[in-house]
Amino acid sequence: MFKYYGKYAPYLFLLPAGIVLLIFFFIPFFDTFVLSFQDYSSSIYNPVWIGLENYIKLFQSPVFYKVMLNTFIYLIVAVPVLVIFPLFVAILINQKIRGVTLYKILIYLPVIVSIVVAAIAFKWLYADQGILNYIVTSLGLQSIGWLTDPDWALYSVIWVTIWKGIGYYMIIYLAALMSVPKELYEASDIDGANFLTKHLTVTIPHIMPTIALVSTISAISAMKVFAEIYVMTKGGPLNSSKTIVYYIYERAFENLDLGYASAMAVVLLAVVMVFSLINIFCFERNKYQI
Repeated sequence: MFKYYGKYAPYLFLLPAGIVLLIFFFIPFFDTFVLSFQDYSSSIYNPVWIGLENYIKLFQSPVFYKVMLNTFIYLIVAVPVLVIFPLFVAILINQKIRGVTLYKILIYLPVIVSIVVAAIAFKWLYADQGILNYIVTSLGLQSIGWLTDPDWALYSVIWVTIWKGIGYYMIIYLAALMSVPKELYEASDIDGANFLTKHLTVTIPHIMPTIALVSTISAISAMKVFAEIYVMTKGGPLNSSKTIVYYIYERAFENLDLGYASAMAVVLLAVVMVFSLINIFCFERNKYQI
């Protein structure tokens, strides 16, 4: 039937995806952008148009800079681990070893566990009288306030994200490793390359697009982390574990400051787009050259 539509046939195939994007991305983004220029402090039913005041207030707020710093720390700590360590695990799992299926299941198991359940479990582990502090005190050290000490809270939450993500990104890498021609590994063996050299010269260059994908996905996930913080710390203590998405939720749904929260959401989208473009230009620049 598509022969009657000629050159319009490709656009008909794109139409369903375009409708989904329009409904669930472009329309909500436009509404959020409009909300960011309004003030809901006096009434959420009769907002007042205030122009750029929400953005001016945002960039003058020390709390905003604090949560952005926490978000970037989350990004800098979590993303390199989630890009490098799952690749290392995938390379090991891809070898001919006994019980490889069992290892895959055990490593992937955290992925299928609900993030809320995982956060509650780690909250018990991090408790003042929890297992981790029992081990620490057994070694003759002072107990650590994993979730109550501002120096430790954010990093304790980051570990939960890493624990949840390793198996997911390992599966992505395993799928990419299957596309690497075995002849290249055989040629490397003939040349006398060791295990490390073989993967540095063959594996990594061949799966670089997958590494770029994992970098982009993990960076976006780190920028929008919410559930772990909501369950484990509520952004405390002293805003030490509060990230931008949790702060948006707090201002929008607890303080009902929808305009201010919308301004932060617009800024977050701009930051995420910048990181996505950086990943594209760093890892896949040649792919998009004409």
